[in-house]
Amino acid sequence: MSNLPAYIKESAAGCTLSVRLQPRSSRNEICGQMGEELKIKVTAPPVDSAANQLLVEFLANFLKVSKSSVQILRGQSSRSKVVQILGLKAEQVLAKLPDNL
Repeated sequence: MSNLPAYIKESAAGCTLSVRLQPRSSRNEICGQMGEELKIKVTAPPVDSAANQLLVEFLANFLKVSKSSVQILRGQSSRSKVVQILGLKAEQVLAKLPDNL
């Protein structure tokens, strides 16, 4: 197994991402590694879990999986979250991320 970045871990059902979410951004984007987390910006405000919902939709579209395959395991009300990606191995997710991370 290759050396994985700190923000991604293999799990039984797929993999998990440690995400640092920045709501109220000008656009939805993956910014890169920030410490041991993957920084992701979304346009939604952190109100009524709108930012969480947009994070799930953004990752599902980006990774080309169904929204039900992306679940926030921890950090519902925090900027630091653990997101599970069902059905994709860590290497598959890394291959879809921008090369400049």
